[in-house]
Formats: sequence, C-alpha cells, structure tokens
Amino acid sequence: MIEVKDLHKAFGDVKAVGGVSFTARDGEITGLLGPNGAGKTTTLRMLYTLMKPDAGQVLVDGIDAAADPVAVRRRLGVLPDARGLYKRLTAAENITYFGRLQGMQDAEIERRREALIDALEMRDIAGRRTEGFSQGQRVKTAIARALVHDPRNVLLDEPTNGLDVMATRAMRRFMHQLKAEGRCVLFSSHIMQEVAALCDRIVVIAHGTVVADETPAALLAQTGEATLEDAFVKIIGTDEGLAA
Repeated sequence: MIEVKDLHKAFGDVKAVGGVSFTARDGEITGLLGPNGAGKTTTLRMLYTLMKPDAGQVLVDGIDAAADPVAVRRRLGVLPDARGLYKRLTAAENITYFGRLQGMQDAEIERRREALIDALEMRDIAGRRTEGFSQGQRVKTAIARALVHDPRNVLLDEPTNGLDVMATRAMRRFMHQLKAEGRCVLFSSHIMQEVAALCDRIVVIAHGTVVADETPAALLAQTGEATLEDAFVKIIGTDEGLAA
C-alpha cells in the first residue's frame, strides 16, 4: 500500500505540488490523472524517491520514504517516464542486470525473468538487443526490468503511451494480473479508455493538488456525466485537460 500525505514541492517560485494526499491500496489499480503541468510526474518522482518533498510524507507498506528510501525502493517496481534501456544488451540481459542490482541470486533472477517474459508476451524479443526496439517492445522490457525483484507495489508512468492496439491489450491483461496477485498498482494516464478499463479508483490532480479521489462510478455520479472524459473535464474545469 502507498500512502501520500500532504506532499509539497516547489521549483523556485513555481509550486509544482501543493498538498497532495491519497492512498493506493493493495489489490487495486489506482489511476493518477491530471492535465499537463498538474504535478503528476513530480508526485510520482517523490513516491519513488527520485525527488525529496519540501514537506509531507510518503509511506510504502508503512515505511517512511524519507527515513528509509532504500527499503522503500525494494518494495517498489517503477516504470518511469524515461524508459532508459541499455541498447547494447538484449531484453533478457537488461532484466538480468537489474536483478543483480537488486542483490538477487542468479537462480531467482532466471525464474523471475522467464516468468515475466511469458507474462508480458515478449518471448520473441528476449534474445534481441534493445537498440531498434519499437515503443511497445521498450515498454515491455522496462516493465520486466522494474518487476524482476517481485515488488508488491508497482508505479507505472504512462504505460500504454505509444503502444499499438495489440500491445495495449497485452498491457491491460498484465496489469489485471498484477491486481489479481494482490499488488498495489498506481499508474498515470491521459487515455480515458485505459482508465475506464483498468481503474478501481481515480485520483485527479489539478494545479498541484487533489481535486477528486473516487471510484469511477462515484465520479460519474458526482459530476452527472455519462463518460469519464466528460467527468474529468468538468472536475478540472477546462477542456485543456484533454491534452494532458
């Protein structure tokens, strides 16, 4: 479980995050939505300890990220906005390398690597160097690399961005599998079809703060709209949200 309590972050005079609070629970998929510049990526970076908040607290499975960031990182699997693969390594070698960075034994790395390759339907690319991979192939490899240490909490920043229809469907199946395993899944997206298909709960951020934190059904009821896209626009108060 990930608990976010009154997070604040500023860059000079620009307040990027101004009091974000929400909880992402085990066995659920939580969507983090917001227009461009709303503070989503900054919030995620504070969650996975890439940035330190100016104020507030992040708890991962009850562990304070500021007090013990290493322990928090071990409990997180993160797909950041920059995928950052090693191009000279194969997909399998990228996964293996990150398993070693996590201090895993070779036998356990192999077991997890092979399970993830099958779960993400990437058997055909496992032995290929990642240089020249398509967007979908890069995303699959980056997710497998992030989850090799079997974390209970998964953070995915725009996991379906740039994927074709088949790759998107495979990613949805995989995210549902993570949920079924009882993991906490938090992902950011601007694609309402993905949000509707995946989310148990939706957190909407605008102007650096949370403006909604509800189930999809509750958001529709609260706004009186028939679709999540229309509900989202009403909540943030502008059509600019559709470009987020």
